[in-house]
Amino acid sequence: MRLGFNPHKDQPQEEAEYLHQIIIPVYIPNQQGYFKDSFKIFQLCLESLFSTVHDKTFITIVNNGSGSFVKDYLDELLVQNRIHEVIHTHNIGKLNAIIKGLAGNNIELVTITDADVLFLVNWQKETVKVFAHLPQAGVVGIVPQFKTYEINCGTVIFDNFCNKNLKFIPVKNKEALIRFYDSIGWDRSYNQDYLKYNLGLEINSDLKVLVGSGHFVATYKKDMFQDITTYIGYKLGGNSEGYLDRAPLIKGYWRVTTYDNYAYHMGNTFENWMKLEQQQEHAKQYPISNFNKNLTLRGFSYFVKNRAFIKFISIKWLVKLFIQWKKLPREMIEKY
Repeated sequence: MRLGFNPHKDQPQEEAEYLHQIIIPVYIPNQQGYFKDSFKIFQLCLESLFSTVHDKTFITIVNNGSGSFVKDYLDELLVQNRIHEVIHTHNIGKLNAIIKGLAGNNIELVTITDADVLFLVNWQKETVKVFAHLPQAGVVGIVPQFKTYEINCGTVIFDNFCNKNLKFIPVKNKEALIRFYDSIGWDRSYNQDYLKYNLGLEINSDLKVLVGSGHFVATYKKDMFQDITTYIGYKLGGNSEGYLDRAPLIKGYWRVTTYDNYAYHMGNTFENWMKLEQQQEHAKQYPISNFNKNLTLRGFSYFVKNRAFIKFISIKWLVKLFIQWKKLPREMIEKY
């Protein structure tokens, strides 16, 4: 039996006071074998996040079936108001966990990150700067990687194909680039020219970005997730990452990365340098908001930019012409 009238019925939601959401799915079932150092690394990830974001940042952690020690740790952080939302579930898969974090909030920017990312000072400020100065940006990564322009970048390359400011530019932070590939287990036998030049876009005299972005940490405009998929049929891999790849392309957004490096990938093994990189200074300035929002691309435009065009410029001899035209040094073209 119900008596009385619920005072919250028909009351509109208040506008969100937060400007930026962070979503971290985490799966650490135990502290053995592959996961031996994972909990320590996750703690470093969160501490680096706490010390580098402003206080209008909403932090969501999705516990994707971790052990009870992770649950207890997250519940304590919630009590301490260091995080704003904890979602506990069994292991439903990384992308399904991310989807749970996306629902129920209306915050303009959302950073989706793995639980083994070490955030560096100014990552949030530099991310917002890109969105502010590049209205077409829909995804902004903070860790430069090799040749990311080759993946899910049909729209940005098509839109800037004749733009003289789309060109190969010198790598800003070679040491950070090396550290990233060390962290994912690559030896250093890769083409050393990748450490010298990458395809970028000069927005103005003070701001450059790289074309493309990796998956493990990036910030998205939330409006591309208005129609949220409710279920992904893989726990990891498969076509699961395609959901985050397609969403910006359907909206006609560009995928880019900051010119300099603003985070490190730690992997599953603790190393002493990780502790030394802990940040101390909190972000103090709030970013601007109300960024440009794109309309959904018509099917034909999406097909032209992200299917036909990409297939065309992937022809081997056209690739060489493209990278030559975009000013990669001549001696690098043959093997780049």
